[in-house]
Amino acid sequence: MNFSSEQPKIIVVGSSSIDLVLETEKLPQPNETVLAVNSDSYFGGKGANQAVGTARLGASVYFVGCVGMDPLGQQIMRNLVSENVNVGFVHETDREATGTAYVTTSNGNAAIVVVPAANNYLSIEHIDEADRYFHTADLVLVQLEVAMKTVEYTVRKAKKYGRKVGLYASPAMKISEELIENVDFIVAKSNELYILFGEEQREEVLKKYFNKVFVRDDTNSTIYFDGTEMKYFRNDKDETVYKMGMGDAFTSGFAVALCHGNSIEDCVKFGNEVSSRVSGGKGSQTGLPRMSDFL
Repeated sequence: MNFSSEQPKIIVVGSSSIDLVLETEKLPQPNETVLAVNSDSYFGGKGANQAVGTARLGASVYFVGCVGMDPLGQQIMRNLVSENVNVGFVHETDREATGTAYVTTSNGNAAIVVVPAANNYLSIEHIDEADRYFHTADLVLVQLEVAMKTVEYTVRKAKKYGRKVGLYASPAMKISEELIENVDFIVAKSNELYILFGEEQREEVLKKYFNKVFVRDDTNSTIYFDGTEMKYFRNDKDETVYKMGMGDAFTSGFAVALCHGNSIEDCVKFGNEVSSRVSGGKGSQTGLPRMSDFL
């Protein structure tokens, strides 16, 4: 692995939220009531997770998002600032409350309901306001917790300036051929490929988009096709307890390694290692490692 002394510049465009996590002995079935053994709230949202993740790994990070004009929004802003994330382009709206997520977790499994709220008001106008930063960025990261038109516009702008773009394709929804063509890498969950790409089999998707689509599952394994063969890497440690945010952590590690000029294989290995470490702490951001943990 190579990590130069230069600090990569990453723009993250996406969601932020406060996550209410309920721990139960079992996940409730339809029409079933269960008792929680514990409840906590954490900072979350796939965009904010990746902003914090890449900042802790030494990147200079600019976050473009939208929060409500409420106490939760202020908490998110203060947290991002404390994590050395530039929030100059985080917008506040009085039209909706700050985004939230409701998570029920049991024995390492989770059922998650996201309320986008203010995240839905992140617009293409907001992306244009950050225009001057796009032409100097090393990489732009997007996810699918904000409006698709905003995601697509962001990607087009990034490519206009010749920037690398990464997409964490979650929560899964059908993505256009234009979006697939314009991004440099796509991280996807194994059980959601059919939503993203249609009815094609996993191997067909990976071969069609070699060195571009990276498929992950709950064992912290990643599979991709390098143009010659299927490559498979797994980091499933005994202490893997909390699986929230592992996809964001992988994406953060992969992105930072890529910015430092590492091979695709080394980027995947580093992404897996970052993801395995985040699973040691509750919440999506709590266990995100710092670059000093690896050096």
